[in-house]
Amino acid sequence: MVRRCLPLLLLAAVLFPDPVSAQTDSLENKLSIRLQSVTHGEACGGGMPRAAVSTEDVSNFLYGRTRLIVGYERPVLQVHTVFQNTAVWGMKGNQGVNLYEGWVKLRSRHGLFAQAGRVALSYDDERIIGTNDFATAAYSHDVLRLGYEGHGHKFHAILAYNQNADNLYSGTYYDGGAQYYKTMQTVWYHYDIPKFPLGASLLLINLGQQAGQPESEADPARIEYQQMMGGYLKYHPKILTFEASYYRQTGKVVDQDKEAMPIKAWMASAKATVKPGERWGFELGYDHLSGDDYVPVTYGGQLGLPRHEVEGGFSPMYGSRNKFYGIMDYFYASAYTNGFTPGLQNAFIGAFGKPFSSLTCGITYHYLAVATHLEDLSRTLGHSVELKLSYAISKDISLSAGYTQMSGTETMARLKQEGDSKQARWGWFSLAISPSIFSSKW
Repeated sequence: MVRRCLPLLLLAAVLFPDPVSAQTDSLENKLSIRLQSVTHGEACGGGMPRAAVSTEDVSNFLYGRTRLIVGYERPVLQVHTVFQNTAVWGMKGNQGVNLYEGWVKLRSRHGLFAQAGRVALSYDDERIIGTNDFATAAYSHDVLRLGYEGHGHKFHAILAYNQNADNLYSGTYYDGGAQYYKTMQTVWYHYDIPKFPLGASLLLINLGQQAGQPESEADPARIEYQQMMGGYLKYHPKILTFEASYYRQTGKVVDQDKEAMPIKAWMASAKATVKPGERWGFELGYDHLSGDDYVPVTYGGQLGLPRHEVEGGFSPMYGSRNKFYGIMDYFYASAYTNGFTPGLQNAFIGAFGKPFSSLTCGITYHYLAVATHLEDLSRTLGHSVELKLSYAISKDISLSAGYTQMSGTETMARLKQEGDSKQARWGWFSLAISPSIFSSKW
């Protein structure tokens, strides 16, 4: 028992070298209770196929998301819990009730911290790890996070090991759990240069996914690992903000059939934002996500395609995809029908403004193309125009709405195996209410 507790005792000694501060911190306590309610509606037309269900049957829906957020804090301790219910209007039962976040965090005066539980992780611009909060349920992870923050430096080490149950004899094989991986080890380092508007981050991820089948001699259960490595830069002098990132994926990726395949993929991005005035500005940028070297484009029917030997399509992993590749999330929310990934080139330009303090509006144009050479087809996928409005009714009530018009090419229709992919329309609205129910200090 002493041997098991020794690592925890050593960690506590490092975090809290001064026992006096641990005794007096109870004089500064904070308790808060908040409620978050989001009502979201969508109306769609055209676009990707939905199995045997007609577009008309799935084109309109409403969903609600309700969160109860309880937080407690004192100088060395922070506790955070978020209960969440998500459901499409009319859905039977309470199938969407879960614990979205539930963690405890120990902090020291010297910038060290230890955090354990279910955490909504967010790093840099959320391209690789983010909350994906526009989605119904959003992302959270069961992790142990250790780190240091101070003097411009931030260092986080994240460890995760997932199980389906606590059964001693059959709980090792992980399939269909809350997260999409068996194990994860992540290191993130960020540095803000003093007196200079430049910040830089490095990110390393080692992700273990369950492969094979339990109790199978031909394809035994095992963990296959893939690695993600790269960095992010943000330069912000006066009216200009410049962002750039680059990431590579290596190792092995596991598909839905629990088969492992080598992966060699990469992505690069650059974005510039200019704000000549306080209430308006412009942005332009470019994203390149690698694809498979060979992508068949046979149209219709059973394709009978060969299995590719190396996965060349870059995966955004657990990033907030709606922020980058069009808010429709048209390319990475679902796979292409032939199982191959042609990659993506996304060149965009937009303008945004605040006509008055409570209203924000914006328009963005996307030129979309594959990153892989296609025989007898253009690389151009199509063009997309997005409009978005956000109105703050009060400090805790806001209404957002948007509309997207996608004009696709023959390449889009062939890759998605659906003629309607040439034209797609999508409108949405979101009403968010986030009142503070209770707050106390003592």
